[in-house]
Amino acid sequence: MSNENLESKRWLIAGAAIIMQLCLGTVYAWSVFKKPLMTAHGWGETETQLTFMLLMGIIGCAAAFGGTLVDKKGPKFVATIGGVLFGVGTLIAGFADQVGNIYLLYLGFGVIAALGNGFGYVTPIATLIRWFPDKRGLVTGLAVMGFGAGAFFMGQIAPGMIAGFKTVDATGKVMSSGVANTFYIWGAIFLVLVTGAAQFYKNPPAGWLPAGFKPAATSVSASGSFMFGEAVKTPQWWMLWAMLALNVSAGLGLISQLSPLSQELYKPLLDPSLTGDNLVKALAAAGGTVVAVSAIFNGLGRLFWAKLSDNIGRKAVFATMFITQAVFYILVAMGIIGNYYFFLVVACYLLACYGGGFATMPAFAADSFGPGYIGKVYGFMLTAWSVAGIVGPLVFAQIPQQALYVAAGLLLAGFAITLAYKPPTPKKA
Repeated sequence: MSNENLESKRWLIAGAAIIMQLCLGTVYAWSVFKKPLMTAHGWGETETQLTFMLLMGIIGCAAAFGGTLVDKKGPKFVATIGGVLFGVGTLIAGFADQVGNIYLLYLGFGVIAALGNGFGYVTPIATLIRWFPDKRGLVTGLAVMGFGAGAFFMGQIAPGMIAGFKTVDATGKVMSSGVANTFYIWGAIFLVLVTGAAQFYKNPPAGWLPAGFKPAATSVSASGSFMFGEAVKTPQWWMLWAMLALNVSAGLGLISQLSPLSQELYKPLLDPSLTGDNLVKALAAAGGTVVAVSAIFNGLGRLFWAKLSDNIGRKAVFATMFITQAVFYILVAMGIIGNYYFFLVVACYLLACYGGGFATMPAFAADSFGPGYIGKVYGFMLTAWSVAGIVGPLVFAQIPQQALYVAAGLLLAGFAITLAYKPPTPKKA
């Protein structure tokens, strides 16, 4: 295949990656499902939140295993399995709501959909890093921008679907929360779009480079790439792992409570005459707006920070994101940012930084350890996501009053690690 055809092919793969990540990223809108599930079934806050904690924890582990499979079996195989599992898991989640079984919800959305999500998430990243050595930050930013923006569509569409499908009997008892049918529809969409996008994935020919491209001296070449066993023995791999875990812990904690936090801040702005369902709908709309709008910035931040890292360096980007986020978390915790609309702006920035960490880290890892074994090297780095998926939401659920201060502390620790980071010593020839 000519170089021109390969150039076209890599952008086609990038487009497929964006579609896939848009679907996978809808899991970030979990908070719009949580309250309807709690109300319909009487499930508790932590009990229901465990679904999201399982989801985030398993996604990272699945990404680690999926990254290994990508290196061995190829991207199409892994991404197809991911699409099937994600779609089926979402359908099971709908059935769990229909029958009122929270353990089935854990299995469907927290385990099966999470496995599919992790497989699907890591595959386009590992594939695009190999196709775009000249634009690592930009292209991984584009791909994971879709993951961040997926919650926008779910945050905008799902509340209306849930309300539209909700049914009650003559006594006012909820017969259907509306969540089941919403999950059924989205599960079918995921089966079609994610598995369809997977069919475009393929690794580039061995040794291929874009026309006129010469790798930077500071980046590790394909021939000098670290195998996973070599990379994990370096302190740099663990420093990058910790940076990702700390950034994601703070972000996921906020995401898990974004709708309830927003609703509390919106209450003083409501008409005092609003009661009952009208009050619930007004608060739900306010929470959904923050989830949806901030999700856009979760996506845009991935592209912005990743592209900026191509220009000023990955380390500078992470240092900036860590310190600025810490300041804003402290300001929110102190009540200085207590206005609903001001909080909306700050939430957009915080989620932009959260997404920026996900978008910049693949390029950071590839620069440090090379693209040759990046599927496994970066895939296992995503176990940081698993740890963060438990730590962040659990902190915000268990100690909500102090959670924002804890998040700021985590970000300051990340800032210190970033300042201390130096590239690993190149492998000997």
